[in-house]
Amino acid sequence: MTSVEEALRVIQSKPEGVLQSELWKILNVDSRKCSRIVKKLIDTGLIERAEFRKEGIKTFVLRAKKRPVDPCQIMAGEELIPCVGCDLECNVIECHRLLDWMYQLAICEVEE
Repeated sequence: MTSVEEALRVIQSKPEGVLQSELWKILNVDSRKCSRIVKKLIDTGLIERAEFRKEGIKTFVLRAKKRPVDPCQIMAGEELIPCVGCDLECNVIECHRLLDWMYQLAICEVEE
């Protein structure tokens, strides 16, 4: 995993955001390298940065941008993933609806 991927994973794991001054410590990189990583993530539109003051010191809070759901991730051909809107409490490994959907997905990929 690259530093950029790891940084994105850390930021995405904290919906309230992560301070840039903390991120470089978490990633075990220096602040200069962290700034370059953050710039790449901002430039690609994956995160947003807002000014933040902590104990009178200016830093930035980093938050992952919400991205639209890729329809390919919830569709198998014409079928919507059964977990969307499902109210059953089931074990994923034993869910017949999900297994049927995954089977349908495999068939669609083979046909293409």
